[in-house]
Amino acid sequence: MNSKWATDIQQLVVIGNGMVGHHFVEQLVERGALGRFQIHVFSEEPLRAYDRVHLSEYFGGRDAESLALGEAALYQTPGVTLHLGVPVLEIDRARREVITANGCVPYDQLVMATGSFPFVPPIEGAVGDSRLVYRTLGDLDTIQAAAKNARRGVVVGGGLLGLEAANALKCLGLEAHVVEFASRLMPVQLDDHGGQALKARIEALGVSVHVSRGTQSITPGSEYRYRMNFANDEFLETDLIVFSAGIRPQDALARQCELELGVRGGIAIDSQCRSSDTNIYAIGECAAWNGSIFGLVAPGYQMARSVAAQLCGEEAEPFIGTDMSTKLKLLGVDVGSIGDAHGAIAGSRSYRFIDEACGSYRRLVVSADGKQALGAMLVGDNSYYDTLLQYVQNGLALPNDPSSLILPLSDAAPAVGVDALPATATVCSCHNVNKGAICCAIDAGCSDLAGIKAQTKAGTGCGGCAGLLKQVFEHELTARGVSVDKSLCEHFAYTRQDLYSLVRVEGIESFDELLARHGKGHLGCVICKPVVGSILASCWNRQIQEPWLVPLQDTNDSFMANMQKNGTYSVVPRIPAGEITPNGLIAIGAVAKKYNLYTKITGGQRIDLFGAQLHELPDIWSELIVAGFETGHAYGKSTRTVKSCVGSTWCRYGVQDSVKMALLIEDRYKGLRSPHKLKFAVSGCARECAEAQSKDVGVIATEKGWNLYISGNGGMRPRHADLFATDLDSETLIRYIDRFLMLYIRTADKLQRTSVWRESLEGGLDYLKAVIIDDSLGLGAELEAQMQLVVDRFECEWANTLQDPEKLKRFRTFVNDKAGDPDINFVKERGQIRPISVEELNLIPVEEMI
Repeated sequence: MNSKWATDIQQLVVIGNGMVGHHFVEQLVERGALGRFQIHVFSEEPLRAYDRVHLSEYFGGRDAESLALGEAALYQTPGVTLHLGVPVLEIDRARREVITANGCVPYDQLVMATGSFPFVPPIEGAVGDSRLVYRTLGDLDTIQAAAKNARRGVVVGGGLLGLEAANALKCLGLEAHVVEFASRLMPVQLDDHGGQALKARIEALGVSVHVSRGTQSITPGSEYRYRMNFANDEFLETDLIVFSAGIRPQDALARQCELELGVRGGIAIDSQCRSSDTNIYAIGECAAWNGSIFGLVAPGYQMARSVAAQLCGEEAEPFIGTDMSTKLKLLGVDVGSIGDAHGAIAGSRSYRFIDEACGSYRRLVVSADGKQALGAMLVGDNSYYDTLLQYVQNGLALPNDPSSLILPLSDAAPAVGVDALPATATVCSCHNVNKGAICCAIDAGCSDLAGIKAQTKAGTGCGGCAGLLKQVFEHELTARGVSVDKSLCEHFAYTRQDLYSLVRVEGIESFDELLARHGKGHLGCVICKPVVGSILASCWNRQIQEPWLVPLQDTNDSFMANMQKNGTYSVVPRIPAGEITPNGLIAIGAVAKKYNLYTKITGGQRIDLFGAQLHELPDIWSELIVAGFETGHAYGKSTRTVKSCVGSTWCRYGVQDSVKMALLIEDRYKGLRSPHKLKFAVSGCARECAEAQSKDVGVIATEKGWNLYISGNGGMRPRHADLFATDLDSETLIRYIDRFLMLYIRTADKLQRTSVWRESLEGGLDYLKAVIIDDSLGLGAELEAQMQLVVDRFECEWANTLQDPEKLKRFRTFVNDKAGDPDINFVKERGQIRPISVEELNLIPVEEMI
C-alpha cells in the first residue's frame, strides 16, 4: 500500500462525484463522519459535482460554476480530498485498494456512485457528429462545437433526456427533430393519449417528432451532412445526431472485480445498499435493487442517506424501492407521472380528461372500489400534480366524483388543503422531507423559508416542491399564531395590492415619493422597481420614457421593443383587430426591406419585424408613425392584441360586426398597463374563429348582442375563459370590461395573470358577478372613472419619444458613436417565396411537386 495515506483512522473511498456521490459526502460531513473516516472522492470529470437536472440551462447562459452543487469549501474540509479528473481503473478487493493512474489508494469501506452512461445502439455509420451523446458538460461542449456549422439536429430517443437534448438543439439555433422507436414520446411515463398530447405540444414549439422510427443505418446525406435510413425506404437528413436512447448502469468496475450484478446489469445491492462484498456499497444509478435500476435523483439520495447513516453508526432506513412519481417541464411543457400511472394494478379504473384544442391530457387511476387514488398522468398542466400526489401517497379519501380532481380548475373540486395532509405526507421527495419535519423545524425556531430550506434541505433538490413547501410553511406559521410576512421585498413591507391603494389614494406619481413615504432604503431593487413602475402606469398612464420613470422599466419597456436572443430588437406596430389597408402593408414591407428585418405574422394578427438594432429603432418608428401606425406595446405587461374574425361584414355566418367591436375595444384599452399582459378577442358568431374563449377578455356575438368571457389564457397553463354575462348591448359590454380590468389591476399580485387571479378569489365567479354586474361594493363608478383617466391620457409612447431629443439619446448601441453593433448575426428568412415562371415549373420533376 502507498504509505502516504493515513492509517490511524479508517479510509473511505467514494468513486463518483455526481449528484448522488456529492450528496453522500454532504451527509457524511453533516453526520460527523470526519472523526471516523479519511474520505477520498474520485471523479472522472475535471469539474466537481454539478446539477444534471438543469443541464440544459448551460446553453441558456449558465456556466459550470453556477451549476455546481454546494460550496467548493466542502472538498477543502480537512479529512476530505477530491481527486478531479482521476478515474479509478481497477478495484483490488483482496488488497482493498482502488487503482488509479496516480497510484493505489487503500480503503476500509468503498462506496460506488459511478452513475450511468448513455446507451448508443449499434448503428452502422454512427461516428463523429452522428454519434453525439447528452450526459455531461463535456458532452454539451462537444454538441455546441458541432452545432456551429449545422442547420439541423436530430435526437434519437423521445424520453426525458431526449426531449431535454432537443431543447438544447433549439437553444443553439438548430432546426430540431426527435426520432423515437416506440409509438409515442416518453413511453415509460405516458400512455398513448398522453404521448399524443405531448407530441402535439412539442411540435407546436417547433420541434418535429417522428415516432415508430428505428434507425437502420447512417450514410452521407445530399442536402445535409448525414442521412438516417429507416424502414420502408424512409429517411431523414441532418447535420448532427444526438443519441439519448436510454441509460445503462456504469458497472464496468464491478464486473472487473467480480461483484455480483443485477439481471439487467448494475451492482446488485441489498436493502442496506451493500454489494456482494460487505465492504463495498453502491448507490444511485449504478445500483440494482431487486433487479431494478432507479434513474431519478430522489432514490439515489435516499440510498446515499441510508449508507451515510450506517457508516456513522446511526439507525438507517432500509432501501426497499421508491416511488418514481415525477414532475417535469420539457421544452416548457408540463409532464407529470404519479404512482401507478398506467393502471397496471388489477381491477383499477381510470378517469381521463382530453383537451385536444390545448394539447392537455390528464388521467386519474383509482382502485376497483373507487375509494383510493392509485396513480395519475398529466400532460400540459402540472398545477394538479401536488394535489393528486397527496391523494396517492397518503391514501386520502376521494371526493364523491373522483373525476373532479382532473377537470378544469374552474369546475373541479377544491385542491387538498395543506391542513388535511398528515405529518407523514412527503413534501420534498428529493431529500425525503415530510410535513412533520417542516413542522418540527418551525417549532425549533425557523421563521422564514430560507431557514426551513437550510435546516431540512426541502426545496433544494429539483425545486419541484417549492409551491407546496411555501403553502405548508405559511399555513403552519398561521396555525401557530404567527403572522406571515408577505412584504413585496426588503424595501416595502406591503403587498402589491397595498402599494396600489397607497399610490391611488395618496396620488403618488413617482417611485422616490412612494419609497420616502412608505418604504425604506434609498434605491429599491429589481423586485419593487418594476412592480411600482407598473402600478404608476396603471394609475396615471404617464409616458414611461419620462426621466423619473425610466429607471423602473425592464429592458423591453426601457427601449420600447422586445430584446431578442442575438441582442437585436423586434418592432411590432399596432394593427387593431388585425385590420390593415394595402398601403399599410406596403409601408411595413418597405420598412422591413430597408432595414433588413425578418418578418413574421403573429398569433395576435400583427406583423413582427425582427433584427432591429438599438440605434435603428427611432428611424424605423419615424417611418411607421408617418405611415399611420402606433406602438403595439408588445414589450409591456399591458394590452397586447384584440384578435377578431371578419364577422358579419364578410362572413355568411356572422351575426354581429366583430371587427368594429374589436376596433372599439383595442382603441379603448391600448396602452393599459396591468400586472401581466392582456389579450382580447372578438368572434362574430358561435363558430369562434377568433378563439375568444382562450383570452383574458373574450367576446362572442349572439343574435341579441354579445356574450362576455373572462380570465382565459393560452400560456404555460392554458385555461378556458368563464362565461360571465350574456346578450349584452355594446355599452354594457364595455362597462363590464372596464370594471373587470380595473378590479384585476387593483387587486392582483405581481405578475399574476387574470386566470390565476380569478381562481384565487374567495367566492370565485359569483363574487366577481356581484361586484361587477350588481355593483355590490359600490365601486362601479370609481372603477369606470379610473379606466377613463387611463384612456384619456393615452399617447403613443414612440410618437412622444421621437419629439424629445433628450429621450432619443438613449437609443445608441455605443455611447460615443451612432454606429451599430458589428458582432450581430442575423437570421435569414425561411421559405422565401418568389414568382416562378411556367418554363421553370415545367423543369421541376413531378416527384418534387407532390
